[in-house]
Amino acid sequence: MRSIWNGAISFGLVSIPIKLVNATESHSISFRQIHTEDMGRIRYRKVCELEDREVSTSEIGKGYEDADGTIIPITDEDLAHLPLPTAKTIEIVAFVPADRIDPLQMDAAYYLAAGGAPAAKPYTLLREALKRSNKVAIAKYALRGRERLGMLRVVEDAIAMHGLLWPDEVRAPQGLAPDTKVTINDKELDLADALMDTLGEIDLDDLHDEYREALEEVVAAKAAGEAPPQTPEPARGGKVLDLMAALEKSVRAAKESRGEEEAPGEEEAREHAEVRPLPARKSARATPKQAGGKKSTSTAKKSTAAKKTTAAKKTTAKSAQGARKTASAGGTGTASARSTAAKKTTAKKTPAKKTAARKRTA
Repeated sequence: MRSIWNGAISFGLVSIPIKLVNATESHSISFRQIHTEDMGRIRYRKVCELEDREVSTSEIGKGYEDADGTIIPITDEDLAHLPLPTAKTIEIVAFVPADRIDPLQMDAAYYLAAGGAPAAKPYTLLREALKRSNKVAIAKYALRGRERLGMLRVVEDAIAMHGLLWPDEVRAPQGLAPDTKVTINDKELDLADALMDTLGEIDLDDLHDEYREALEEVVAAKAAGEAPPQTPEPARGGKVLDLMAALEKSVRAAKESRGEEEAPGEEEAREHAEVRPLPARKSARATPKQAGGKKSTSTAKKSTAAKKTTAAKKTTAKSAQGARKTASAGGTGTASARSTAAKKTTAKKTPAKKTAARKRTA
């Protein structure tokens, strides 16, 4: 890989010669601008507005336009003598935990290659120190006409540097969150957690640029004089009005895509997980219906109690009839039995027994 910058890492009193190499590359498909009538290329030409002629690259330099429109020429020699210690040096200023770095600050990524045999030992020392500390190095460096902030970390056996935006270059997300007050209940959070668990993790190496692949198919078909492939019909989904139903349906779809079977009871829940409009408002009638149900339960209890009372009365009546028969058959001894039965009947205070006792007294 070709280096784009040569310099050194300043690590306290240690200096490590390094070469800066791009860690990423673009695979995007680029287009040319053409004249649609004759397919001629449309090119941009660099023209001097004072002389009205095209100029070559060797004639082009840098200049800063002042507020009043004055152009101040800046040469490569001027940039080479900037009064900065980071002009040709990546100066490490601190070591911090990796989670202190906000991903919003991440910019371009580079690899730092050791610059020759003398750099091997200090390069390895810095790499192993970063590994053991579980920290990253914060550094300042100058590249392409400006001083930048960077983060050094270990990637396999190499040291990588991520360009960082300065803190004042990251905008605050003020006014972006919803203004409407929303309440999220525990069941909705549980379903969201279940969906996250079902989707699980993925190996990032399995991901690829489907847009680029589709674009390559279109280019190949056009080159062969064939019709480009048709866009597949997007799946039609219902309008999501019920968040709970949408979450349940998403969990089920994720499980199906991973070949997982439904757990017992999920088939019944699935029927209620369809994304559908919310039912018409009938909540005002829900309370009277519940009240009616309670009345029905109370009536049932009263009916049961009435049945028990009737059964007790029948049993008492049978006992009284048995006592009368014994009295008529037993004479004097029976009188004692009648007296005992009368006392029992009075103790229970059953209307039927009181009636029987009055008849026996008469």
